[in-house]
Formats: sequence, C-alpha cells, structure tokens
Amino acid sequence: MGVRGGSTDFGRFAQETISVDGDKVARRVEAAKKFRIGVDENGLGARLGPLVVTAVLASVTEQGARVLARRPPKRLSQDLGDSKALMSHKDFALGEAWARALTSETSAPRALFEALSLEKDEELRSHCPSHVEAQCWSEVRDAFIAEPGDVARIKGHLAWWAERGVVVHAVRSSVVCTKRLNDAKNAGGNRFISDLHAMERLVLDLHGVAGTEITAICGKVGGMGDYSKFFGPLSMRLHAVLEKGKALSAYHFPGLGELRFVRDADAKDSLVMLASIVGKYVRELLMARVSGYYRHHDETLEAVSGYHDPVTTRFVKATSLVRKQRRIPDSCFERARDALC
Repeated sequence: MGVRGGSTDFGRFAQETISVDGDKVARRVEAAKKFRIGVDENGLGARLGPLVVTAVLASVTEQGARVLARRPPKRLSQDLGDSKALMSHKDFALGEAWARALTSETSAPRALFEALSLEKDEELRSHCPSHVEAQCWSEVRDAFIAEPGDVARIKGHLAWWAERGVVVHAVRSSVVCTKRLNDAKNAGGNRFISDLHAMERLVLDLHGVAGTEITAICGKVGGMGDYSKFFGPLSMRLHAVLEKGKALSAYHFPGLGELRFVRDADAKDSLVMLASIVGKYVRELLMARVSGYYRHHDETLEAVSGYHDPVTTRFVKATSLVRKQRRIPDSCFERARDALC
C-alpha cells in the first residue's frame, strides 16, 4: 500500500445487505466516509537531535470510527500502542516496519525518509553550514533493521483495518532540526510553538490530500490550553473555539475542518499512536546519524537517545574535542537551555 501520493479518488461505495420480500440481497451504497488525521510529536523534550512531528491521514466509515474508538485488539496491541514502550533508540524496527508497510518503500532508508518527509531534502539542509551537513544528513551508515516478516505482519494489520472501514492514505513527518529550534528560540519562540506550527503544516498538507474537511486529533502541546494566539500557518484563517481546557482544546476552521488537541492522545487514539510510532522511527534514524558520525571518530562512544540521561551527558562531554576540531557550532549540536524549558 503506497500512501505518499496525493490522489483523492478513494472509492465512494460499499456493500450493504438488506431484506427484500424476505430475501437477503446486497446493494451498493455510498459509504459515509470521513477523513481523520492523527498527529503527534517525538523528541520535544530531547537534548540532542531533531523534533519530529508526524501525521497520518485515514478515511473512516461509521464502522471504522467504532473500531478506532476502542482500544486496539490483541492482534494489534503488540504492534500499536505507546511508542516509548514498544521501541527504543537501540531497537526501532517496529517503526520502520510500519513506515515501510505504509509507503511500500523498500529500496533504502534514505528513500524511505524522503517518502515520509514533508520537507524536501534541500529545504532541510538549507539551514546547515556545509561542513556540518555530514553530522545530520549522511546516510552512509543507514541500514534497514526490520525483517520482511515484520513488514508483512504490519501489512496484515492495515488490511484488517481496511476491511473494517479504516483506510490509511498518507503519512508525513516534519523535521525541525536543532539549529532551527535554537534559531526559533533566539527569535522569541520556543519548542512548543515550533511543535504546534509543524502540526499545522502537516494538517494543511493532508487536508490537501483528502480534498475535503477533516478532523485532526493532535497530542496536547505542553500544557497549552488556548492555541488561537499561538497559531502560525493557521493564524490568518477564520476559526471558532469549540472548547478550551487542560484535557481538550478544539477549534473549527470553515473549509478545513476541526482540530482537537487532546491530552494523552497517544494513549487514546489509534491514529495518533501510529503517528507516534512512525515519528519515533524517523527521529531514531536521524539521531543514529548524529550518534554514528561521532562514533566513527571514536569507537568507544555509545549510541545515544539524545534525551536527558547519563549516556547522553557522557556523549556530549566526550565529543567536545571532535566538535571543536571540526568546527561544529553548538547551535547545530545541542539545544540551548532556554529552548528546553
């Protein structure tokens, strides 16, 4: 199932069984499909590496809505849930399997990343000093780690969903690198606003794929309750506030649809869970590039998560000389302290 393209011809009809003079017959009826988007972030609280925001677009029938309203059944729960519990920086094969199954991209990790990325390669690299590019964008050490059987199992999950009215049509990830986070902080912003604006860009992009109004479920951005005054790409659009609170903030945009920011959405909404799992793969792939760049120069270094833990602290200290020798700016390596709080 390839989902990168922008076609909106998703098929409008389904089978319905009815009774006519006591006999069961089937007829074709228009399926009441609506379009749902699940959005979540990975790496918001990290010390190193990028912030990754991911969105998944699906068409959902009434039956599909009931499926998504329930917790994932046993057949799915081993592969769909809290991304932090199912994956780690040492093993992110599950996220890769989902990404490959969703995009049908099998040639190389770079091609898979390009199939997922909202931004083009030149846009992502445009902020990089030329001598720093290799730290973040060299794919020489990339490798697929998911087994063919893993990808086949995930395709089975997607087929099971489709049979029950949930068809995934597109998945996108937006990457905000360390330098862009630091630049945004220096311009008066913070990581929460960068996260929110990435969510907005993704929703607008997938709304274009759907070609009709959508309902987007987004993970809450920090403790934010009122989003209106912080909107970026959506700031010039007319909207109505439906609800504003700690657990849920909801907004309706005429012509676009509804955005809901839900607390703990990655534990409640299956499409948000899926977005988080794919996003964790993207972040771990990019973090592994940073880690691998320095491990190439010092084989004693451990692979790191980039979060606030002892291994990452040792990594920061141990790479200081190499970074100085290679003129790696601190702004390209570590998030400024004010960008973390």
